[in-house]
Amino acid sequence: MGTPAPAPAPGEEDLKPWQLDTSRAPASTKIVVAGGFGVGKTTLVAAVSEIVPLQTEAVMTRASEDTDDLSATPEKSTTTVAMDFGRITLDDDLVLYLFGTPGQQRFWFMWDDIVRGAVGAVVLADTRRLGDCFPALDYFESCGLPYVVAVNHFDGSDRFEPDDVREALTIPAHVPVMIMDARRRISVVETLLALVGHALDALPE
Repeated sequence: MGTPAPAPAPGEEDLKPWQLDTSRAPASTKIVVAGGFGVGKTTLVAAVSEIVPLQTEAVMTRASEDTDDLSATPEKSTTTVAMDFGRITLDDDLVLYLFGTPGQQRFWFMWDDIVRGAVGAVVLADTRRLGDCFPALDYFESCGLPYVVAVNHFDGSDRFEPDDVREALTIPAHVPVMIMDARRRISVVETLLALVGHALDALPE
């Protein structure tokens, strides 16, 4: 009889094969999640991250009433003031690090630092206020970063087809437009896979 394989050490049961093989390391890449205020960036990162996500949420006060429009999200009581951070392993050899940007204009000065080194971006859109994602679209178009548009449907919001959203936002034909739910892990994974594929297609041959 052969020698039985050693039992995994405590905490190793959930580790990926590459985490147990010290001779190789997975490819890692950086993804940015952007969009308007309250569109679901923090929710997306939290739904898919395999680690406890880093969140820089601050309680909103009356001082922000004149600058933060809560008409579409009246239940929102906190806001991201720096970034969200999470990690997801898509394959044995591919790890994505997710960086969520703050949505308000007064925090846009941080975008250049957050985006540096990223291979692509997910631009979240809310059909109740599509115009809020224009700054993110303009930013990624101007810097040449590949991106996908993901419509995050909220309860009670109108349902539109991807082609309708593409036309409303004048999204180029080569940019993927998806309908998704930022609360559902599988929906977020599908969006991230679409972005990775789009980013690979955009690489120069």
